[in-house]
Amino acid sequence: MTAAVSIESVSFSYPGESLRVIDDAILQIEEGSFVLVTGPTGSGKSTFLRTINGLVPHFTGGVFQGRVLVGGRSTVDVTPRELADVVAFVPQDPGASFVVDRVEDELAYAMENLGMEPHTMRRRVEETLDLLAIHDIRGRSVRTLSGGERQRVAIASALTPGPRVLVLDEPTSQLDPQGAEDVMAALQRLVHDLGMTVICAEHRLERVAGFADLAIGCGGGRFTIGEPHDIVDRFASGPPVARLGRLAGWDPIPLTVREARRMRGTMPSPPPIEISGAGAPILSASGIVASYGDKQVLHGVNLLAAEGEIVAIMGRNGAGKSTLLRCLVGLHRHEGSVEIRGSKPVPGRTIALCPQSPDSILFKETVIEEVQATVSYTRSGVDVTTVLSALGIAGRSHRHPRDLSAGERMLVATAATVAGGAPVLLLDEPTRGLDLAAKEKLQDYLRRYVAARGAVLFATHDVELVAELATRVILLANGEVIADGPPARVLGDSPVFAPQMARVFGPGWLTPEQVHGAMSAGEARTR
Repeated sequence: MTAAVSIESVSFSYPGESLRVIDDAILQIEEGSFVLVTGPTGSGKSTFLRTINGLVPHFTGGVFQGRVLVGGRSTVDVTPRELADVVAFVPQDPGASFVVDRVEDELAYAMENLGMEPHTMRRRVEETLDLLAIHDIRGRSVRTLSGGERQRVAIASALTPGPRVLVLDEPTSQLDPQGAEDVMAALQRLVHDLGMTVICAEHRLERVAGFADLAIGCGGGRFTIGEPHDIVDRFASGPPVARLGRLAGWDPIPLTVREARRMRGTMPSPPPIEISGAGAPILSASGIVASYGDKQVLHGVNLLAAEGEIVAIMGRNGAGKSTLLRCLVGLHRHEGSVEIRGSKPVPGRTIALCPQSPDSILFKETVIEEVQATVSYTRSGVDVTTVLSALGIAGRSHRHPRDLSAGERMLVATAATVAGGAPVLLLDEPTRGLDLAAKEKLQDYLRRYVAARGAVLFATHDVELVAELATRVILLANGEVIADGPPARVLGDSPVFAPQMARVFGPGWLTPEQVHGAMSAGEARTR
């Protein structure tokens, strides 16, 4: 087979940095491959992806050695613009790639720059709208789209020029589970039917692992390519079924629900559904109605949260999750009332929101200054070093936030939000860009936070996070609450939102540790 991408002895370090983010990488990716790039937060995945279309080093500067060939062209000898007909790149922040305002025009923009014929452009726009199921938003402004809708549009605009290589950085991070599955299936069709090469970095491996032909593991500047099972096992990453496989000693570890079902053996008895005891009411929202222009997105939402609760807000893209959080904190005009312990909310002091895009609230020169700014404004008395250590970013204290990876910036924004000590904390997609270790630190911190402060509400598409962390789930659809209850009850038998353990072992099961404990107890009883 012909190589689509050749990485030949590539090393790279950013300007002013002696540490090599990429250290003598030698890889070859064949045409028509679906490649998963995995590794810890901050391990260099995004930097590696940017070498493939020449953004590294043309736009980053730094010290670059070696050679990257894409379609036979050296990314050092030609600019990213001159590679645009061969390779397309979708960044972690999809909105950063938008140039024009209307969705349909955005899909056509790259083709216009490549001088394609109008009839070809029209056909490709129509085909791509259908491929990614976004034909119903073709006439909307990109500014009015939800995070997941923006992500689909960004992928679609990368596909319309017909690249041979498509590079995606966290492409499912803002997609609901069904949307993520649809997008990955569409990309797999392009690989299988048209021979496109897809290279995808992703932390939510339960969404991607089953589609990959190859995997690249990143760590300490080193990049290793191999079979997905081998790489996932070697780098101790993987979806929840892989974690269960390690706990249970299965060999090889499963990467998909289907593989885990084949290996599960005797089914443990379903666990009882636990309803956590909540404290006194802390947040009350009644009759929340909100709109964007003449489009109403929330229709009389009522919501209660009590002290000690960690409430997950879920629903498909465009269901109104982010809008609801913005209404609660007072950033979006709405009808209805919101109260914190019977009083009007005070943003930043009694209620605080960390948004989907961390860059929108980061404005200081160093990480520690970002968090200290919140403490100074709110006079919370929170110890900055303690917060940074708890979230695993104390070693980044004196770095500029913009120099960090997307996941690390998300943690900085979270730290800057929680440092105000507000009794009600709102988080919008808090695990974007986070590896398993970082997610576990965040979960531990939030559990301690509600025990000491009040309540946490978070909007997410990460069903595995909900299974691990939430005490309650509120499910939105078309701007209305359609379910409210314990995670095992709301998600357990859902064909869309069920976690992997429920898909393998049935409703009620949420985490690998829960299942393994039941399996071990069952084995002990039979001995």
